[in-house]
Amino acid sequence: MVASPGKRVTVDALDSFDDDDRVEIINGGIVREAMTTFEHSDAQLGIGTEVRSRFGGRGPDGRGWWIGTEGTVVYGNDQGYRHDLAGWRKERVTKRPCGPRIGERPDWVCEILSKNRSKDLVEKRAVLHEHGVPHYWIMDLAPPRLTVLRHHADAYLLVAELAPGDRARIEPFEAVELEVARLFGDIEEE
Repeated sequence: MVASPGKRVTVDALDSFDDDDRVEIINGGIVREAMTTFEHSDAQLGIGTEVRSRFGGRGPDGRGWWIGTEGTVVYGNDQGYRHDLAGWRKERVTKRPCGPRIGERPDWVCEILSKNRSKDLVEKRAVLHEHGVPHYWIMDLAPPRLTVLRHHADAYLLVAELAPGDRARIEPFEAVELEVARLFGDIEEE
């Protein structure tokens, strides 16, 4: 659900909601997130487990990442996104992001598509590009597909489209090969 037409709000409007409310501010509008499905939460846990277990701490490259889920990242006064997953390179962001709103731009964002697909595919994508987020993953659950994008001056470039059954070194976590099926959670491969 979006705020009433014509009424724009700032990220400060998030203060009026309970911590349990799944709310974002997109283009100055309040957007209530739909309840997640089991498949969505399973994929979120799958990606988080695979990426954090390999790249948390110092990671295989000795630099490491901060990886989090459902944190609200602020991209200006009228954009506050509750990303499914986001990560910050520890060499760039030396202290763990914390608090109800994170002002530091992530180095990687992953969104798992749900009912309001255009939010992730169009609106968020444009803002993430404008703010220079280097890597954007978009996971579609039906059919299962992971789209990997890299920031370029003009637009995000398509790096890869992967499906369960693939194994790949996926930017920005190319230091190790990942089994794509595991990113989707506990699914059976065809």
